[in-house]
Amino acid sequence: MSAAAPAWIGVGSNLDGPVAHVRAALDALATIPETDFIEASPLYGSAPMGPADQPNYVNAVVQLRTALEPHALLDALQRLEAEAGRERVGERWGPRVLDLDLLIFGEHRIDDPRLRVPHPGIAGRIFVLRPLADMEPDLEVPGLGPVDELLARVPEGGLWRLEADGA
Repeated sequence: MSAAAPAWIGVGSNLDGPVAHVRAALDALATIPETDFIEASPLYGSAPMGPADQPNYVNAVVQLRTALEPHALLDALQRLEAEAGRERVGERWGPRVLDLDLLIFGEHRIDDPRLRVPHPGIAGRIFVLRPLADMEPDLEVPGLGPVDELLARVPEGGLWRLEADGA
């Protein structure tokens, strides 16, 4: 694979056995063409963002190396979400079977109607920053700074590490 860029993907689920959905997504991410699966963070439980009357989430972050362009990777992520049963209808930040967010793509900064990279909510989301910090605390988020510095600015509540068995 030539000209591969690192990409960081947020993975989340809070419906129909979310631990199983997240684990299946980790396997599915390894099948994206022209892309190598590098590493996954531990799984975390988190309180829902948005409407409180929904189940807690299971979250993780994955590092990939890909020769795909950012929009092609986004297409692949959305295809995996659809295959898992995600329907892009309903309320914003509502419950979902699978959510795959392109968080960081190399040093790219993208702001167009389909894609914003780094992900616009990355600096305030403990359920993204903690798993990123587990893997690479000094990772530079383009335009925002190192992950460990961003993590130091967000409240630590509402997140818990799940046991190895995902119970």
